[in-house]
Amino acid sequence: MSGGHSQYVPSNGFMKWLDVRLPMPRLMYDSFIAYPVPRNLNGWYTFGGILSVMLIAQILTGVILAMHYVASTQLAFESVEHIMRDVNYGWLIRRMHSNGASMFFIAVYIHIFRGMYYGSYKAPREVLWILGVIIFLLMMATGFMGYVLPWGQMSFWGATVITGFFSAIPMVGESLQQWLLGGFAVDNATLNRFFSLHYLLPFMLVGVVGLHVWALHVTGQSNPTGIEVKDMKKETVPFTPFATLKDALAMSLFFMVFAWFIFYMPDFMGHPDNYVEANPLKTPAHIVPEWYYLPFYAILRAVTFSISIPFTDVVLIDSKLGGVIAMFGSIAILLFLPWLDTSKVRSGVYRPLFKQFFWIFAAVCIGLGYLGSRPAEGIYVTLSQILTVAYFGHFLIVLPILGKVEKAKPRPASIADAINAKKSTPSAQPAE
Repeated sequence: MSGGHSQYVPSNGFMKWLDVRLPMPRLMYDSFIAYPVPRNLNGWYTFGGILSVMLIAQILTGVILAMHYVASTQLAFESVEHIMRDVNYGWLIRRMHSNGASMFFIAVYIHIFRGMYYGSYKAPREVLWILGVIIFLLMMATGFMGYVLPWGQMSFWGATVITGFFSAIPMVGESLQQWLLGGFAVDNATLNRFFSLHYLLPFMLVGVVGLHVWALHVTGQSNPTGIEVKDMKKETVPFTPFATLKDALAMSLFFMVFAWFIFYMPDFMGHPDNYVEANPLKTPAHIVPEWYYLPFYAILRAVTFSISIPFTDVVLIDSKLGGVIAMFGSIAILLFLPWLDTSKVRSGVYRPLFKQFFWIFAAVCIGLGYLGSRPAEGIYVTLSQILTVAYFGHFLIVLPILGKVEKAKPRPASIADAINAKKSTPSAQPAE
């Protein structure tokens, strides 16, 4: 689908001159105008474009905020208040940036689950999926660094707790923690490091996103049927205007929700304790990260036991290290998803058992998010352990076995057949 000769024709003499020396207009034309996309893409495929716009918005608002922010433990909290009260439209820029982080993660989670449901990680798109997971990791690192910058109570204590887990890594843990902190505790050096990294990482994100888009254009866009394009004329349409109009509609709806939070509920997705200046002498009753980290935080806290050599007192992995391994493993396992899913059928539309387990997995993730917001005690710990087992079981047990035993529904021979069948008997088609 990505092959073929360029259809770009320079419109004037200057464009011809530039095309020979720096064919940037040709690249843009081939990538975002003439690029063929499957005709049957639905609304769930619009979140890639939404994420691109959100990344640009986060960078632009972040650069403006950096002009007024002071990375100092004495002045950071006051500088944020200065932005909100004294900088022209500072309140708007800051609300766009803080709420934009949450909306960014909402969009990326939908994007990930869409890819999992429609099998967008399967050959030949393994590298495309892996680059997407790397983007997710960079987003998480960027968000964590940014959460510390307002220097509120949850900023300080969240950084203290999370960086403390690095010390559990054998041999290099304490050195890594001290490098990250710039000392032995969360302090001025920590704030400076986090500010620098928070400013740098989005530009690294842009680079990986560029590779992600490149990989997408090499392998071609997947589609809800999971069937590759066979007839370019019948089964594809140019990216512009067809896909761009669909993306524009989805972006309009998405940004209406975004605007609602900015103007009417700007603090809804934040933690109340983070509107109180950091105090190292006063520990909050319950320390939690931002909501988009809560499932992984629940997995980290679910490991309350140590692993020892049988019949000895030698501890191989203590509970602290086990939690760190489980937390990072819950993300790293996504890198191996293309090989863990052994089914030859890409799309969940034609996999009845997979569809049920997929929604169970989605419920498990939501449940872990809820448990991550609860105190690490009593029934909450037990439920976190059960759901953590279910989370890893989905990848390590369910997907490999389903690929061997599941009987898929009959699939159309081509995208064109799927489109024609849907037009003739729409009620008989599986939900997408």
